[in-house]
Amino acid sequence: MRHGEVENPDGILYGRLAGYHLSELGRRMADRVAEHLAPRDIVHVGASPLERAQETAEPIAKAHGLDIATDDRLIEAANVFQGKTFGIGDGALRRPGNWRHVVNPFKPSWGEPYVDQVIRMMGALNAAKDAARGHEAVLVSHQLPIWIVRSYVEKRRLWHDPRKRQCTLASLTTFTYRGDRIVSVGYSEPARDLVPAHLLAGAKPVKGKGKAFGA
Repeated sequence: MRHGEVENPDGILYGRLAGYHLSELGRRMADRVAEHLAPRDIVHVGASPLERAQETAEPIAKAHGLDIATDDRLIEAANVFQGKTFGIGDGALRRPGNWRHVVNPFKPSWGEPYVDQVIRMMGALNAAKDAARGHEAVLVSHQLPIWIVRSYVEKRRLWHDPRKRQCTLASLTTFTYRGDRIVSVGYSEPARDLVPAHLLAGAKPVKGKGKAFGA
């Protein structure tokens, strides 16, 4: 699961920075997904150590009488632009000194290598599979790591257009195992009606809106 909307009025690419919590809308998203998952056979709930992921996982864990298992492998991808603004026409890329960080989109040169994200996310998935074998687990993470591990499993190239990620706020990307092998991947958006239109997958960027970066 990707976490819900974050309170971020200044449009900072918050990445792994501490102190970024769910907004009121984000908490509603988390509650909505918890209600959606209430009938499921969930025996394990894990989350990134970042506040927004922990707060998203809380109502799911509570509904199933579970504690949240914090897993550092689920954390947001590292990014050199962390702490900076990254909006359309008014962000860090207007400064020539930052251009050297975007020379190689295939790695990517601005942050944690895609391959490293695959390794840690697959480790988290497999650990959750073992913890919930025969049942279901929920892991709360962040958009880029979720999309990268899904791309790997579905045998797509890892470099991509960020605007085309199918990983909306509070969405569920489901990996189904048979034994120790992933046999299918699913996707759903239980809180879609709560997500602002400009933040939905495939929406065109709008200046001054949608600055939920480091998600």
